[in-house]
Amino acid sequence: MTELNPKTEKNQWSIEDSAALYGLENWSGGYFRINISGNINVTPHGQDKQGLDLTCLLEELKGRNLKPPLLLRFDDILEDRIKKLNDAFENAISTYNYKNKYQGVFPIKCNQQRHVVEEVIAIGKKWHFGLEAGSKAELLIALSLLDDPEAFLICNGYKDKRYIETAILARKLDRKPVVVIEQSDEVERIIKASKEIGAAPLIGIRAKLSSQSTGRWSGSTGEKSKFGLSIPEILTAVHELKIAGILNELCLLHFHIGSQINDIAILKNALQEAGQIYGELKALGAPMGYLDVGGGLGVDYDGSRTATSASTNYSLQNYANDVVATIQECCKSKGIKVPTLISESGRNLTSHFSVLIFNILGANSVSTDIPPKTKDEYISVKNLRETLESLYEICKYEKIDISKLQEAWNDALKFKEDALAAFRLGFIDLPTRATAEKLTWACAKKITNHLPENPLIPEELKQLNDALAYTYYANISIFRSAPDTWAIEQLFPVMPIHRLNEKPTNLGHFADLTCDSDGKLGRFIHNGQKKSLLELHPFNSKNDYFIGMFLGGTYQEVMGNLHNLFGSTNAIHIRIAKNGKYKLDHVVKGNTKGDVLQSMEHDSEYLLERLRMGCELAIQKGKLKINDAQQLIEHIEISLRKSTYLQE
Repeated sequence: MTELNPKTEKNQWSIEDSAALYGLENWSGGYFRINISGNINVTPHGQDKQGLDLTCLLEELKGRNLKPPLLLRFDDILEDRIKKLNDAFENAISTYNYKNKYQGVFPIKCNQQRHVVEEVIAIGKKWHFGLEAGSKAELLIALSLLDDPEAFLICNGYKDKRYIETAILARKLDRKPVVVIEQSDEVERIIKASKEIGAAPLIGIRAKLSSQSTGRWSGSTGEKSKFGLSIPEILTAVHELKIAGILNELCLLHFHIGSQINDIAILKNALQEAGQIYGELKALGAPMGYLDVGGGLGVDYDGSRTATSASTNYSLQNYANDVVATIQECCKSKGIKVPTLISESGRNLTSHFSVLIFNILGANSVSTDIPPKTKDEYISVKNLRETLESLYEICKYEKIDISKLQEAWNDALKFKEDALAAFRLGFIDLPTRATAEKLTWACAKKITNHLPENPLIPEELKQLNDALAYTYYANISIFRSAPDTWAIEQLFPVMPIHRLNEKPTNLGHFADLTCDSDGKLGRFIHNGQKKSLLELHPFNSKNDYFIGMFLGGTYQEVMGNLHNLFGSTNAIHIRIAKNGKYKLDHVVKGNTKGDVLQSMEHDSEYLLERLRMGCELAIQKGKLKINDAQQLIEHIEISLRKSTYLQE
C-alpha cells in the first residue's frame, strides 16, 4: 500500500501545511481557505470576512435530501469576478486618461445554464454588461433574457439568413445586436436580408490576425484560424457594404486569439495589429466606434503565474492596462477617437464560482503486507524474502546507494517472474503465487519509502509510486462533470475539503463510476507542474470523505456526455451573507435515470410494462412470488425517479 513516509505525527500537521501542499493560496483567488477545523471555507467577500464551511454545508444539504455528487455555484463569487473585471478596466481608463469606456459581454457558450446567464445579466446591469451568442439557439437565449438597450449583443458564429434577419428585427426591439462578419459569404446574406427587411443590423468584422497565440488553443488562431476575414477579404467586404449603402452600419472590429491566453506578450502583439486595422477601417469610411478584443482572458489553474497552458503570466489589471494603453497609442498615432472597448471574457468570470463536490465510495491498492514465513517455501519465494532483507540493510544507512536499490528491484522482478512461470507450469499453488506478489510489492514499498530527492533516480524506480498507489473510487462521471480532464488533459485543482488538519499519508488517484478505463482523474497540480498522484487521507467506509474539484465553472457541465448513462448532478446556487449564513437561491435537479433513458429513446413506461410482462410469466411458471414481483416493480419505479449516481 502506497503511503507517504510519515515524518510528523498527526498533531504536528497544520492547516498551513495543507494549504501549502495543495497550493490553495496560489490558485484560489482568495475565495477559498482552510478554517481552524480543517475544513474548506468559501470566502467570496474576502478572507478577512466570515466564510461558509463547505463540510457543514454538505451536512445541512443532506438534511434537504441533496446528497453528493453536487455542483455548488456561489453567485457571490460570480458577482465579485464581474466587479473585478469592470474595476480593472475602469482603473486602466482612469490611469491612462482614456477618453471612452469599457463594456463587457459574457459568451453564453461558457455556461448556458439559465440561472447562470440570468445571474450574469442581473449582476452586470450596472455596467450594461451584455452577452455574446455563437449560435442561433444562443441568440434566442440572449434575446429573451437581455433587456438592457445599452448592453451589447455580439452575434458570432455561422449565420444563415434567418439568423441575420432575427438580429435585424431585434434591433427594432430596442436591443443592440452587432452581427459580426466571420465568413466572407456572410456579407452577401447581410446585404440581401437588409434589403428585404428594409433595415440593416449593426455590423462588425472579425479580423483574422497574423498574431498567433501559444498554448493549448494556439492552432485555432493566426492566419489559418477557423473564423475571421483576411486583410484582402476585409477590403472586399468594405467595398461590398459601401456599394450596398450600409457601410455606415460597420461599427465594430473584432478579433480573438484563442482561449486561455497564457502569455501577455501575445496579446500585446495582437492589440497592436488590431489597432492599426481599426484605424484603417475608419479611414476607409466606416464610422466604427467599438473594438472587441474577444475572449482569452486566462485563469491561473495551477497557481504558478507562468506562461504555461494551465496558468497565465499576467494579472487581471495587467490585462486591462495593456488593452487600454495599446489601443490608445494606436489611435493617437492616427489622430482618431478611441473606441469603446469590449471583451468577451467567460472563462475568467465563471471558473471560480463553481465547485464540484464528490464523495469517495472506497479505496484499494496492492497489498504490501509481508506474509508469514512457511516451512519449505519455494525457491523464488525464498529469494524474494532475501531481497527484502537486503533492502532493509541497504536502507539503514543515511546515504543510500541508488544503484543498490535498482539492483535489488531488478532481482525482485526476476524472482517474481520465476514464481509466475512456476505457477503456469503447475509447480506452485495460488497461495504461493500470492505470497510472491506480496513480497515483490513489499520490496517496492521499501524502495519508495527511502528514495532520496535526486533527479538522477532511474525512471523505473520513480514509477513505483504509481504502481503502489491507492485507487479512490469517486461517485462521479468524469465524462459528465469534468470532460476536459479527459479530452484535453485540462488541470483543475483537486483536494479534500475536510481533514486538512490531518496529514494525508496516502498517494492516490481517482476512478469514476463509468466502466471506461479513461474514466479517472490522474493529473494534479504541483508547484506549477503536474503530478500523477495526489496526497490523500486513509479512507474509512464508516466516515464520509469529500473531495472538491475547483475552477470548473466554465464549459464542463455543458460539454459533458452521458457515458454509461450517468447524467448531470444536482446544481445548487448559493448566496452567502457577511455573517456566514447562506441562502439557496436555486436548486437545479440533476438527471434521473428516467431522464437519461428517455434521452436515448427508451420510454420508461414501456420499460416497466416489459418488466411486468416478464414478472407475470415468471409467476405463472412458479419461479416468482407475487409479493416479490411487486417489490421488484416498485424498486424499478422508484429508481427511475432517482439520481443516476450512487446514493445511500
